[in-house]
Amino acid sequence: MQFPFEAKLKDGTPIELVLAGNRDLPALAKLYERIVVEGTSYPHERPLKEDEFQDYWVRGKSTVVVYERPRRTKPMLLGAFYLKPNWPGRARHVANAGFIVTPEWRNRGLGWLLGAVMVDYAKELGYRGVIFNLVFSENQVAEHLWEKLGFRVLGVIPGAVRKSDATYQDAHIMFRSLV
Repeated sequence: MQFPFEAKLKDGTPIELVLAGNRDLPALAKLYERIVVEGTSYPHERPLKEDEFQDYWVRGKSTVVVYERPRRTKPMLLGAFYLKPNWPGRARHVANAGFIVTPEWRNRGLGWLLGAVMVDYAKELGYRGVIFNLVFSENQVAEHLWEKLGFRVLGVIPGAVRKSDATYQDAHIMFRSLV
């Protein structure tokens, strides 16, 4: 898979997918902060400090970001995913991935496109499967998307996610084989 490459969303909007570099990190961190504040898909309770963010999203990972085409002087980051081994050593052939999509760009096919690109990219990198360790049960849009891309629920983690009102919700572990 050659990055950068161009694609189109289901409404015909042209986009460009690129491997993240240093110039992408401020916008990526800012978008991730918005997603953390939403509280529906990542376990962090507060925005991450710069070093924490880089450890979580960038260091040791393949990170792909998406911009609207044509790129303007100040391009808008639309979404991103990271791909990394879920475990070390003998189990490093199972990948883990994380996704974020700018709220204003949801429901336009960007999540599906990012997921499909991630699956192809993971295969190319030699991964034999992809696991999502923590899909919030309330995030049914994400779960439906992953099922459309061939993932299945392996199990439920009861009460895995503490919400801001001190209630707890389940999370799902999802997996897709790539062989």
